[in-house]
Amino acid sequence: MLEVRGGNPLGGTVQVRGAKNLVPKAMVASLLGETPSVLRGVPQIRDVEIVTGLLELHGVRVTPGVDGQQSDGELHLDPSDMAQGSIVDIDAHAGSSRIPILFCGPLLHSLGQAFIPDLGGCHIGDRPINFHLDVLRQFGAEVDKTSGGIMLTTRGRLQGTKVELPFPSVGATEQVLLTAVRAEGVTELRNAAIEPEIMDLIALLQKMGAIITVDTDRVVRIEGVDTLRGFIHRALPDRNETASWASAALATGGDIFVEGASQPELITFLNVFRRIGGEFEVEETGIRFRHPGGRLTSFALETDVHPGFMTDWQQPLVVAMTQAEGLSIIHETVYENRFGFTHALGEMGAQIQLYRECLGGTPCRFGRRNYQHSAVVSGPTELTGTRIDVPDLRGGFSHLIAALAARGTSQVHGIELINRGYENFLDKLLGLGAEVAA
Repeated sequence: MLEVRGGNPLGGTVQVRGAKNLVPKAMVASLLGETPSVLRGVPQIRDVEIVTGLLELHGVRVTPGVDGQQSDGELHLDPSDMAQGSIVDIDAHAGSSRIPILFCGPLLHSLGQAFIPDLGGCHIGDRPINFHLDVLRQFGAEVDKTSGGIMLTTRGRLQGTKVELPFPSVGATEQVLLTAVRAEGVTELRNAAIEPEIMDLIALLQKMGAIITVDTDRVVRIEGVDTLRGFIHRALPDRNETASWASAALATGGDIFVEGASQPELITFLNVFRRIGGEFEVEETGIRFRHPGGRLTSFALETDVHPGFMTDWQQPLVVAMTQAEGLSIIHETVYENRFGFTHALGEMGAQIQLYRECLGGTPCRFGRRNYQHSAVVSGPTELTGTRIDVPDLRGGFSHLIAALAARGTSQVHGIELINRGYENFLDKLLGLGAEVAA
């Protein structure tokens, strides 16, 4: 539990390192190489701990290193002694993480088998693994369900295939990439996700010896190769964490410099941030975000896959929009249950109405499925401290922002979920002048 006394502007500097949505996948990619890999910019988050443990259970040696510029943030990954891990140990260590599904392709290539425990993750919408399993079957994997999970095996080399995604899913695109690079023949993936983290993963795989072509129409072609080598790679900065701190500056009337933030991956967010009244300055070493004073401006927003407005940016920004003048409209098109976090905001005094209708420019795939995937935020409203139970990673950090902006004291429960994606967030909050106590 975290006790938060709000009402004070946040000010100071925070550092962001490698993206949560890239680093664990890059660690998994090390399984594909015949020589050791070096990954730099690795944040100290729970997802990295989980993947480290899973790699070690499969015989991979994971050790920290020094990259000459900082004493941490570098991992050496040596898969030379790779072996099948114990099913019981894998199940116990994976916990609620969904990362094990991405181990399948690399393990099938190297060991001929892979085990997936029952999977969890953030409860923000339907994230089934059936499509992952169907794709792996297309590559030639045999899938057998067991009482504790799923066992996959292959009797020979996996084969290239053609895959068309019904939606540009990041996870499904990662699955195809990590499996296709060593499959025999050519794999064609249509309607692929092209998020910056996906492109960084492709760059990493190319360093390992992969041959991957990305067309302008979301078609990715992968020419399978017999072997891959290890990589040396620095992960791109975490754009989601950057956007969260930017939203915290806006909601609390603060001024935060995000060291390590990168502008190109944030262009869409920065445009919205400026339209609603926030100010930012791009510097060589990061981006400064601040509330210039006065009222924020309401707006209409629709989330979308890249290069659209990212769904992970929506939740923290909604907190800031409770302080904007007028009605703001948000249409969520990526995850159908992403507005569950607004219930706690309502208890703090926010005026937020949820709707099943598509309140965006175009109807989306959730429009006729009875999901509350649109929201109207009326502001400005004063927020008041209360008890909060963290629902998921991004929603949890958004609740923290609300507690910091609110008058009075809040008790935030379930903060361990925030550790999945925000490195040392408590120390960072204290460094920004927040009144928080664990």
